[in-house]
Amino acid sequence: MSQHKASADSGRATIRDVAERAGVSVASVSRVLSGNYPVSDELRSRVMKVVRELDYVTNAHARSLAGGGTPTVAILINNITGAAFAHIAQGVENAASVRGWLSMVCTTSDDPERELALVNLMRQQGVAAVILLGGAYDVEDYQLRMARFARSLDAAGSRLVLVGRPPLDGDVPATAVDYDNESGAYAMASHLLSAGHRKILILPGHSDFTTAQGRLEGTRRAFAAHGVPFDPGMVNHHGGYSPEYGYQAVQEGLRHKLGFTAVLAGTDVVAAGAMQAVREAGLTVPGDVSIVGYDDIPLASQLFPQLTTVHVPYEEMGRVAVRAVADQRERGGRRKAREGDHVVLGTHVVVRQSVQPPARRP
Repeated sequence: MSQHKASADSGRATIRDVAERAGVSVASVSRVLSGNYPVSDELRSRVMKVVRELDYVTNAHARSLAGGGTPTVAILINNITGAAFAHIAQGVENAASVRGWLSMVCTTSDDPERELALVNLMRQQGVAAVILLGGAYDVEDYQLRMARFARSLDAAGSRLVLVGRPPLDGDVPATAVDYDNESGAYAMASHLLSAGHRKILILPGHSDFTTAQGRLEGTRRAFAAHGVPFDPGMVNHHGGYSPEYGYQAVQEGLRHKLGFTAVLAGTDVVAAGAMQAVREAGLTVPGDVSIVGYDDIPLASQLFPQLTTVHVPYEEMGRVAVRAVADQRERGGRRKAREGDHVVLGTHVVVRQSVQPPARRP
């Protein structure tokens, strides 16, 4: 009785309070509440009567850790305000909701150390899957630690899913849902080259970011395929995927008189900043400078002129990620990496109004 009184005074009944009032074991109460074990009608009636009397609320988190309850998917995202990431998260949420699952969002602030710490925390919390969104930093320490987390999650019956980034090296039990990043950049650069542009300012993003690496490599291949010399001096790596990066890179290029007639921006957001800098210099888009982006987020069609860009099926990637987790759970238990654990979705160029042939041929 004293035990019940203490917990009641704290304002929240516990499973032990329910067991004591019903005159049964804690294990019996747990079986009734989980619904996963056969119990007699008399026991169920007695326990549920006490549950109502004490206004007891089941600890859903504890049930999840014990293997029951509602599966939870943890989404780790660099920047919650990024439109591309938001579309992936929407796809994850939609697919999780259809299955009756919960989803939570954690932000990493583009900090690899925080990302790794959150993966570890989610493993401890017993989530069904950890879904990492966006490119990764191509450093050996990151890859090694992420592989260890993948194996640890797998051993706990969870799953690591990488969305929008390459798969981990080796036989690692993780799923990668990617898009053809390099081919998208190849197609976009080819579009500019086919329009007659030769002096193209290239803004792929930070050089140690996998997304930027793929986009730069696709651009290099396009130059080679068109027989146009690639000039490393036209590449600016000094920024993340923000309007400021595009704005400052264009300003710097104009100041150093690089003579570019087009800007190949790493994202639509970077392209927006580039457009602003071009206009402030008294130039027009696309009359003086053609500008293209990557992602095809809603912003691309809201700019003036509307932005030619690469469409990435971000929302579908989120849905595919959850389907991969569901497939793994249905198969049951742990399993080694296999070919189907790396899914690559296609990209394509969306032609709008921000490109025309250069006014002066170089």
